Amino acid sequence: MTDYDLGRVVDLLTRQVSHWTAPRWQAPAASGDGTKADAVHRLVQRLADLAADVEGRVRQEVPRLEHDTALPDQLRVVAADLVAADPPPEILTAAAGDVAAVRALL
Repeated sequence: MTDYDLGRVVDLLTRQVSHWTAPRWQAPAASGDGTKADAVHRLVQRLADLAADVEGRVRQEVPRLEHDTALPDQLRVVAADLVAADPPPEILTAAAGDVAAVRALL
């Protein structure tokens, strides 16, 4: 899988959720593990952690912004950071799989 594939699944997910209002973000995720916003924020954190690992940086907590409607933008940014870190293909494959899995939960 290439960075294009990660970009494609991130684009699919962000287009799916970018128009959501606050009540929709607060609906339960299909996994039963918190809200839809929680699921996307965990994904954002996972991609940020992967980028930090690839770059040899200390992992840092991604802030949860006041409005969940900002989550699609956060996802785009951390995905772009991961691609810019030039990770090995297996990291991109794992990241794309994580994005696809979260998309399926929503």
